[in-house]
This record gives sequence, structure tokens and C-alpha cells, in this order.
Amino acid sequence: MTAEPMTEAAESLVTQDGSVLTIAVSTPAAGNSLADDAMLAGAAALREVARGEREVGAVLLVGTGNNFCAGGNVKAFASADQRPAYLREIADNFHAFVGALYEANRPVVAAVKGWAAGAGMSIVLHADVAVGGASTRMRPAYRGIGLSPDGGMTWTLPRIVGPARARHLILTDQVIEAEQALAWGLLSDVVDDAEVESSARAAADKIAAGPWQSDASTRELLWRSANTSLTEHLSAEARSISTLSGSVEGIEGVDAFVAKRKPDFAAARKS
Repeated sequence: MTAEPMTEAAESLVTQDGSVLTIAVSTPAAGNSLADDAMLAGAAALREVARGEREVGAVLLVGTGNNFCAGGNVKAFASADQRPAYLREIADNFHAFVGALYEANRPVVAAVKGWAAGAGMSIVLHADVAVGGASTRMRPAYRGIGLSPDGGMTWTLPRIVGPARARHLILTDQVIEAEQALAWGLLSDVVDDAEVESSARAAADKIAAGPWQSDASTRELLWRSANTSLTEHLSAEARSISTLSGSVEGIEGVDAFVAKRKPDFAAARKS
């Protein structure tokens, strides 16, 4: 069974500028709700990165309206003939996107302007760098419509803020202001509202210009750290740093440091 080709509208939600892959997770339609087309097209592009068919050094997640993502399209939920079947399809597409983010193994930057609620908050929790603005707000939002979280929120949130705080945030459906989100590690930086996307894009550009293999290995080590003993993790770190020292990027980085020049990782990758 072959997948249906992406529509032109869906493909417009996924763009690449240089080594940065940008995915618009929501559009102004339906109040900046999660765009299912973006989940499908984004997952397809991310799998291309994982297979080595796209040269990407960073992934930038944005919303194209006033908000990053205000959650799922609740009106579409209500109008579905078979709500359980419809919600399962939407959740499966969403989760395929999240899985593809991890499979691509590239640093993920999120430009979190306005609201990141429900599915939008779930997406932010998967970002390595999340840049918000002074008016950014986050909210679990699921229990307000009688549903439970998806997108990995019940897996990521306890790891970021701790189990007790995660339970409190989800079960009381707390609205989290930007500065509190920064203090709890839900956001990496807070800038002026007008600078959220430009600051996030600058971060993605800076990351993409660096050593891709180093970033991939570092992300893998960070993911594994919660489920390995210190002794096992030290062994994994030793294997990683040793392997990277023989890679073209590792050689370029060390040699550039000794020569007191700026490393050119892009040129090293092409050599």
C-alpha cells in the first residue's frame, strides 16, 4: 500500500532554507490548531533526513498565525462521524511526526509565540531549544475537554519538571506564563514578542552551521541518560567521544582549535 502524495498546501508547510528544515505545525485556520497536513508532510521530510536523503543540520518548528499552536482542532473532533476512530487517526499521525523528529536526530528549535496549548505544548516539550516571548503562554488543556494528553506530554513533562509538578500542571490544567516556563525549563529563552521567530531562526542557523555528528551523538546521550546507570553512561560517552575524534568533523574541530582558526564543519562534511 503506497502513501498518498502530499497536497501542494501540505508541502508549503515544510520548507528548507540552507541546512534548516522549517515545519509549520499550525496555520491561522481553525484558531491555530494543530495542522494534520503538517504532521504528515513534516514526518515525511524528517524521514528523508533520517535516511540521508536531505542534508539538514537543524529543525525549526513554527506556527504561521498569532500562536505557535493552540491545540487540536476541537470543532473537527465534534463534527467527526466516529469520534474515537477520528481521534485515533489524528493521534497516530501526530505520534508518527513526534517519532520522526527523534528518528531524524537533529537539534529541534521551536519558535513559541503566543499560545502553546494541548498538542502545541506537547510539541514544545520535544524541542532542544524553545524560544518564547513575553506573552507566550503554555497550558496542558486536555482535561478541559475531557480528554487525556497525547504527543508524549505524559512522558516528557515529568522528565522536565519532575513527576509531582507534572501531575499538578496537567490535573489542574494550569496556565504557565513565559517567565515561569523559563524557570521550569519548558522554555530555553524568552525574548521580545516581535523577536521570537527571528531569534529561534538565528539559533537554528547557528546550530546547523556546527558539527552535525557531534550534535546527533550528544542528543542520543542525553536521551539515554535517564535510563542508564552512571557506569553504563560513562562507557557510552567514552565510545562517543572516541568515535567522533576520528570523524571528519571531529578532526576539523580539533585541528582548527590548534591552528587558532574558526572550524569549517560544512567544508569538512563535503571532503
